[in-house]
Amino acid sequence: MKPKIAVAIGGSSGSIYAKVLLDKLSTIIDQVSRIDLVMTDNAKINWKLEMEDTAYEDYPFELYGNKDFNAPFASGSAQYSAMIICPCSMGLLARIANGISDDLITRAADVMLKERKKLILVPRETPLNLIHIRNMESITLAGGIICPAVPSFYNKPKTVEEIVATVVDRVIQLAELKIDSFKWGD
Repeated sequence: MKPKIAVAIGGSSGSIYAKVLLDKLSTIIDQVSRIDLVMTDNAKINWKLEMEDTAYEDYPFELYGNKDFNAPFASGSAQYSAMIICPCSMGLLARIANGISDDLITRAADVMLKERKKLILVPRETPLNLIHIRNMESITLAGGIICPAVPSFYNKPKTVEEIVATVVDRVIQLAELKIDSFKWGD
């Protein structure tokens, strides 16, 4: 059975990470049975500010409102394999770390942790304070994966999208999906 993936876009700067993620997931959609999408209100504002469009509406994924607790990935019985939150603000990360399930994203993240499924958070913040680090520790101890939006440069990227893809490709691999990407030693 093909996996089901939930993608959440948090309200931190870094809409380009979400865009490249959605673009790449669109190219490997044959590997999954479904991909569902949810965004915070700030994510929509940042996308429009940073990307200068609302193209998040154009992807072949079901887009749920962040207060829609009837979304299938709000329940463990729906058997989603992974949830990716990209980018993930430190406020969103803190609510997840402390079990505050007050919207669809935090509820779905809580479901992933309780069901021992993949929860991958892509924080895009700098510098980090001790509270951020402790919250990331709490999520890691609970089974989540913190994959910071820190690009690599081994493949000598030439565009912003190629730089961002060094993080996004790793996130997709963490979700146990196959993506053609640079691998050390190739």
